[in-house]
Amino acid sequence: MTPLNLKRPIALCLLGILLSGCVYHVDIQQGNKLDTADIEQVKMGMTQSQVRYLLGTPVIQESFHKDRWDYMYYFLPGRAKEADQRWTIILFEDGRVSDIERDVPVNPS
Repeated sequence: MTPLNLKRPIALCLLGILLSGCVYHVDIQQGNKLDTADIEQVKMGMTQSQVRYLLGTPVIQESFHKDRWDYMYYFLPGRAKEADQRWTIILFEDGRVSDIERDVPVNPS
């Protein structure tokens, strides 16, 4: 092979090596992204349908705890080391809001 014919395969190999380092990392987003203003609109005594209208359907609505709605949010940008995690709990008594727990710490178990 002549030196001119060797340049093309070497250039293609170098280009392949360089491009293999360019890996795209996908953003991971799960749950309900709630604005603070939306959460602030939830007031004591509101009905479950009013809360669902403001915040949407909860991520967790257990059949054993019908009076507790959990709104969780998880966002991990592609190359970030730490995720943005938020957890809001709405408690109901007789179908009306009795307690709102904002910014509950998220502890993996």
